[in-house]
Amino acid sequence: MPAPLYPKPIRWWPAIAIGALILIVLSAIWIPDRPDRQMQVMPTILVCSIGSILLCLWFFAFSRMSQPIRLRGLSILILLIILGVSLFQIRGFTGDLTPKIEWRWSSVTSISMAGQSSDGPDIDYPQFLGPHRNATLEGIELESDWSQHPPKLLWRVPVGEAYSAFAVVGSSAVTQEQKGEDETVACYDLLTGKEKWRHSARARYGTAIAGIGPRATPTISGDRVYSFGATGILTCLDLETGREIWSRDTVKETDARVKEWGISGSPLVLYDKVIVSPGGKNEQSLMAYHRETGNIIWGGGRMRAGHSSPSLVSIAEMDQILIFNRGQVAGHDPNSGKLLWEYPWNEMTQHVAQPIPLPDDRIFVSTGYGIGSELIQISKNSQDEFTAERIWKSPRLKAKFANMVYKDGYIYGLDDGVLVCLDLADGQRKWKRGRYGHGQLILVDDLLLIQTESGDVVLVDASPIEHNERARFPALSNHTWNAPTLAAPYLLVRNDREAACYELALKN
Repeated sequence: MPAPLYPKPIRWWPAIAIGALILIVLSAIWIPDRPDRQMQVMPTILVCSIGSILLCLWFFAFSRMSQPIRLRGLSILILLIILGVSLFQIRGFTGDLTPKIEWRWSSVTSISMAGQSSDGPDIDYPQFLGPHRNATLEGIELESDWSQHPPKLLWRVPVGEAYSAFAVVGSSAVTQEQKGEDETVACYDLLTGKEKWRHSARARYGTAIAGIGPRATPTISGDRVYSFGATGILTCLDLETGREIWSRDTVKETDARVKEWGISGSPLVLYDKVIVSPGGKNEQSLMAYHRETGNIIWGGGRMRAGHSSPSLVSIAEMDQILIFNRGQVAGHDPNSGKLLWEYPWNEMTQHVAQPIPLPDDRIFVSTGYGIGSELIQISKNSQDEFTAERIWKSPRLKAKFANMVYKDGYIYGLDDGVLVCLDLADGQRKWKRGRYGHGQLILVDDLLLIQTESGDVVLVDASPIEHNERARFPALSNHTWNAPTLAAPYLLVRNDREAACYELALKN
């Protein structure tokens, strides 16, 4: 049969309908103020993917385009796919689960800077979140005008993948890194960035979303370094040389399992004990090992581990180990590991941010993923039995994995990536400003030092009156989840590819 004299017109209406439907669905996703930003990002990726497939199906099968046009379209599509795969890579995800797309040849080069102005830090930062494991430093006054007193770069070096922070004592800055199939603990000179020593163990954790490498921050106590790897290996090293003294596979020996985002809790050194949370069954959720020998001293609890770290607190005139597990917040006797009290928490979310002990035997707890915060009252009766009861609950601060700080009756934290000041009296929000992403922060006297997810470091007033950003500088150039370390006047920052040390100006 001869071809028709007049070809059929292009069928545009399916493409218009698909495009309109995509716009309607994206508007429904993004216009409402949702409590969890990742619940906007993930559907957006899904909608855009399905929409692209439908548009391709229309173009090649139902558009009535001529064969030469469709062949050219197919060639362009194949070329774009080849170029995309060749030139770009997805290197993990942000805290909102947005893919991080980078050039395939992206790399970090080593930079060494000279001219240090002092011999060492004024105060050590020997463990996760500082001397008291609460991301709070008192008695240190930073110069907040960084245009007049700019941070001074001392060094920048490439590092192995990890979400660990630095622990600093004297001139030693210790962190954890992934190097190929080896999980390593590395010690750098604080003032030069030169590697002092590196200890390696055959272990590797990594997923496409969670990323690669260890999560926990080493703890320095005396002349020892205690590290806890992402697969549950607890190791004691000599601070001066990195020589291994003892090592335990805590996940294997407690019949636990590696969590969805890896073992993340940093070791707590308390007297003769090193305390970690592998999350084993049968009174092996929280474990204490002898700091010199590695022998087991006690185990306590039955819950799976969360992603927070054990901390020492004083509640009802009694020292306790506070831990945020998979389905509970709990207090343990540090001498025996006995469970003293527990408070249930939603099991369907990740438990990452450190619970904050507060005056009057109260504890502030928060998680992301749309859950929010609660203020808990811990009480003890005449028989020395503890109870935990809710004072209030608020959706106005959802700490996904950024830790929070307390000052003068107010809590400061990142609510799904936006800085919030919360009134501790009733859980009401005083203000919410500044999208810093899923970064981390330290309270330094009356200033919040925030490491943003994009790599910038900013200073914000810790004031309930209003949000006031004092200063900002680009400390790193890439996605950053690692907590900053301030061994004043030295600020150490790192992410999963580079580390840097800056000297900050202090007030006289």
